[in-house]
Amino acid sequence: MAGVALLSALGGYGLWRWRQPEQLDAATEKKLWSSVFDTPDGGSLSIQDLRGKPLVINFWATWCAPCVEEMPLINAFYQQNRSKSWQVVGLAIDQPSLVKKFLTRYPVEYVVGLAGLEGTELAKNLGNLAGGLPFTVILNANGSILTKKLGKLNENDIKNWV
Repeated sequence: MAGVALLSALGGYGLWRWRQPEQLDAATEKKLWSSVFDTPDGGSLSIQDLRGKPLVINFWATWCAPCVEEMPLINAFYQQNRSKSWQVVGLAIDQPSLVKKFLTRYPVEYVVGLAGLEGTELAKNLGNLAGGLPFTVILNANGSILTKKLGKLNENDIKNWV
C-alpha cells in the first residue's frame, strides 16, 4: 500500500510540476524581447512591444504544409481572444518574397514577422532543438512559457491555451 501511495504522490507532483510555467533563462529572455523583425507590409515588429500580455509565437514557413493547415485555427483563436489581451505573432522562417505572396492569397489578422535564419535560432533557444516546423510557444503575461508544441496544432491544443 505504501508503494502505491508513494507512486501516486510522485505522479501527482510530476503532473503539477509539468503544468508550472517554465522560466526562460536570462540569455533566451534577452534574445526574445530584443528581437526585431521586418513585416511583410514594410513595417517593423519589435517583440518587446508584445511584452506584458499573453503571447502566442508560431514559427512557420510557406512550404510547410502543416504550418499552412494550422493557420486558420490560429487566426480564429486570435479573432476570439484579442479582446482578452491575447497576442499572436507568426514568425516566418522563409524568404520575404514568398511570405508576401502567400499572405496576399491567405491573409491572417495577427502580425507576421519575417524571421528567416534569426527566427530559426530563436526557436531553438525557446526549445525547438529538432529544428522542425511548425513550432508554437505560448507565453503568459509574465513572459514564462506555459506550453510549447513541435508539430501541427489541433483544436484541443488551442482550447488548452486559455
